[in-house]
Amino acid sequence: MSAVLRVRDLRVSYGGFEAVKGVSFDLAPGRALGVVGESGSGKSTLAASLLRLTEGADVTGEITVAGTDVRTAPEPELRRLRGGRIAMVFQDPLSSLDPYLRVGDQIAEVYRVHTGASRKAARAKAVEVLDRVGVPDAERRARAHPHEFSGGMRQRALIAMALALEPRVLVADEPTTALDVTVQAQILALLTDLRAETGMALLLVSHDFGVIAGSADEVLVLHGGEAVEHGPVSEVLREPKASYTRELLAAVPRIDSPRPARPARRGEPLLRVTDLRRDFVSGPPLRRRTIPAVDGVTFDVRRGETLGVVGESGSGKSTLARLVVRLLEPTSGKIEFDGHDLSGMPERRLRRLRRDLQMVFQDPGSSLNPRRPVGESVADPLRVQGEPAPAKAARALLARVGLDPARYDDHPHEFSGGQRQRIGIARALALRPRLLVCDEPVTALDVSTQAAILTLLADLQDELDLTLIFVSHDLAVVRQVSDRVAVMRDGRIVELADTDTVFDSPAHAYTRSLLKAVPVLDPAAVRGP
Repeated sequence: MSAVLRVRDLRVSYGGFEAVKGVSFDLAPGRALGVVGESGSGKSTLAASLLRLTEGADVTGEITVAGTDVRTAPEPELRRLRGGRIAMVFQDPLSSLDPYLRVGDQIAEVYRVHTGASRKAARAKAVEVLDRVGVPDAERRARAHPHEFSGGMRQRALIAMALALEPRVLVADEPTTALDVTVQAQILALLTDLRAETGMALLLVSHDFGVIAGSADEVLVLHGGEAVEHGPVSEVLREPKASYTRELLAAVPRIDSPRPARPARRGEPLLRVTDLRRDFVSGPPLRRRTIPAVDGVTFDVRRGETLGVVGESGSGKSTLARLVVRLLEPTSGKIEFDGHDLSGMPERRLRRLRRDLQMVFQDPGSSLNPRRPVGESVADPLRVQGEPAPAKAARALLARVGLDPARYDDHPHEFSGGQRQRIGIARALALRPRLLVCDEPVTALDVSTQAAILTLLADLQDELDLTLIFVSHDLAVVRQVSDRVAVMRDGRIVELADTDTVFDSPAHAYTRSLLKAVPVLDPAAVRGP
């Protein structure tokens, strides 16, 4: 079968930096190619170059889509090519959709621009493709705005927009990175079904080998812009030839592997939470309704242990994390830390305890001030608490988390995602807390960077006698780091037990459904023999 996408000796350079170095591959109709590698390996640059979206770059080599040379196509032909023959789905659907326009109108506008269809026909097409990608009650939901969609539904809307023009090739750049396991499984199943129905070819970019194993026919492994391995996904995962591929696979956390043996130092409860509730009010003034984000939660965390908290988006995990460190006020219930009742404690008294309760956030890029040097961000908590020589202490903290203290005056944008997360950890540790709450600390990081951050947290826990609450939708990661696991659904804890019990003998049907949705590295297990 002839290739619908042909790439030969592709090179993409920005100034003197070569981001993609001589990559070649073919993609036939109905087939899926997975592109995998660490951050900075050139995955996203490769994907963008297929649609000539690499503005300011010097691109050489051949890119042919359905017979059209992408590099040399004049602008009018390029506009027809984008969407009509090749379309792209980006990682973050919220930033890819206009927040002020209805979802259906955005899809309809794309269809009208490319086809010249009437407004009525374009609106009908928008409803049709939304229904096709599994958006329930598509006619009504087409009139909703992006913020009224969940993360998974926004991603479906972007896929619907890409499908409106029935492209021959779909390029999906990390389409499931920030989604929980059940929604991720739904999106990947949708892409597989669409390939089977339409003959569309799929280029799937991901840092997750489990995603690639279940969704791709072939895999291309990038390292430093070069293709170090390319072949059938079953062969590459079973017998990788490149040492880099073997290193990546070794770094992948596995749901069937128990936590590495570590000293048991669990003592009496440091944190007790009793019947905790947090309500949010939503809707217009005349139709306000109360939504319980955390609904009667009770648990404790013992000194020196790690409690993992898992659940789907909207289960209440992050709200619970913020309640524990008093970034949110509870509606009712009790939070006791080391014998002190934090519920309703005045800010003046709470400030003395706050140094013992710190948090590492999901997105270090947005939680660090882009205008301040990173060293100053680490030193700020020390200054607030009146610590002497805060800059000196901040440099020592940067060194402790594996960063060069000489980069004290650099700004967040000068660091990689993994380095920014290390900065966030350094800032959280500045006051030597006793309880560290980590909210999705390794989401969107590639597997080797993720492994390095998890190792760092484990070392710091042993060195500083830390107690951890580790919030994540990645169940394989949670198994590796946790002593006990709490499973949340609709604001409640539906299961709480030691880690091996939860993963090997789950008591609740919801826990079993979460575990069933986790991607595995064996393509045969996903697709059958």
